[in-house]
Amino acid sequence: MRLNALWIVIIIATALIQATWLDAVRVAGVKPDLILLLVVYFAIAFGEERAMYTGVIGGLFQDVANTTTIGHNVLCHVIVAYVTGRIANRLVTENPAVKTGLVLCAALVHGLLHSVLIYVAQPQLANVADIVARIVPIAFYTAMTTPIIFFLLDRIFRSELRPVQSRIV
Repeated sequence: MRLNALWIVIIIATALIQATWLDAVRVAGVKPDLILLLVVYFAIAFGEERAMYTGVIGGLFQDVANTTTIGHNVLCHVIVAYVTGRIANRLVTENPAVKTGLVLCAALVHGLLHSVLIYVAQPQLANVADIVARIVPIAFYTAMTTPIIFFLLDRIFRSELRPVQSRIV
């Protein structure tokens, strides 16, 4: 129960940080996608189901904060969570380079999916050069923050899991 409460608090706090304070670390108009980092972290650490729930909750917060069509970020995060969770089961994810590469690929897929959804909804906004100029820097910036964010999340959730595991044994 404490783990689920902590999980919800982390998602809400991250969504609030994403919407408010993250502008302070904006570089050349680009800021990392912390919700996507959470989705990938939970896909690696807890499996695709928890990651998909994280994508739903975090995506709703992003859609509301960005005043975009409700559901675009949710759908993209859920698809990325499922695929990342399935791939992470087949990888040795202890290496930070693997985690960073996984986040980079997930961010690129998320950006492409989101651009396709925007194109389907509003075809007049399609501009391939703009899409590439926006998606790639966000993906790299998000991937560069992976070691720090994953370290913090590991410290929070691994310490929360140890007492539960020792009680089971």
